[in-house]
Amino acid sequence: MTTPAELQAQADALGWYHTIDLGNGVVTKGISVQETSAAVLPDVQGRSVLDIGAWDGKFSFLAEQRGADRVVALDHYAWGVDFVARGAYWEECIRNGTLPDQSRDETDFWRPDLPGRRGFEFAARALGSKVEPVVGDFQKVDLAELGRFDVVLYLGVLYHMKEPLTCLERLRAVTNEVAVIETEAVHLQGMDGDALLQFHAGSDLRTDFGNWYVPTIAALHNLCRAAGFARIETIVGPPPPPPPATPPAASAGLVHEMARRVRGTPAPEPVRSAPSQNYRAVVHAFAGS
Repeated sequence: MTTPAELQAQADALGWYHTIDLGNGVVTKGISVQETSAAVLPDVQGRSVLDIGAWDGKFSFLAEQRGADRVVALDHYAWGVDFVARGAYWEECIRNGTLPDQSRDETDFWRPDLPGRRGFEFAARALGSKVEPVVGDFQKVDLAELGRFDVVLYLGVLYHMKEPLTCLERLRAVTNEVAVIETEAVHLQGMDGDALLQFHAGSDLRTDFGNWYVPTIAALHNLCRAAGFARIETIVGPPPPPPPATPPAASAGLVHEMARRVRGTPAPEPVRSAPSQNYRAVVHAFAGS
């Protein structure tokens, strides 16, 4: 019989993205610094759940533990890509100032033995889980074959998608009741109601070439509506506003006064962009009203 210390040592020998409590004091050492709170999940008791982009399965197992009737963990990218080899390629691109050929993820850097699924399999055995793993790219998988689920988890996936609206339309197609969408989002001070998307075509967002569109909360709501969801609730929204700005320094006023006297016209006001702050937004998108 495996002791907790032995199980911890076995877990430590694997690479983990999620921090998962395996019981008896055994916890995986996940590298994620922005793990989604379990509080964002709706009631899953007696419901079917699909976890898209499950990776190590943290939320798949959590849904099962909370009484879900059936849980399917779907992944493809995180399970099959050799992140070490791809990371070296990305570093080379950063040094050269070029964009990577991301089609190589499923050719040169693809591992058919699915090394990224080892953590999921280990956790499933340790937990005695009946979560069903399915290898598939959600952008390409046959949705009719995949089926429909009462609750669909789409956590940390949307901003990695080049076609966010198309992906949300596919999400709506497999959702019976509610989809939980967690994504990188941006808060633009003074522009809370504007539906805007930041586009990242390089590695400027966390040195990751796989990040594309980052929405404001209004844009996220609009995308969900356009995808066919009937109602959207913000679960985690923008951060609170910063304290009032301090008055301009006296020297700035002096510069404008000198300019007015010399040229007879006031100096132009400096152009200031809206202060931006990235955060993780979460919405519940309901299939019906």
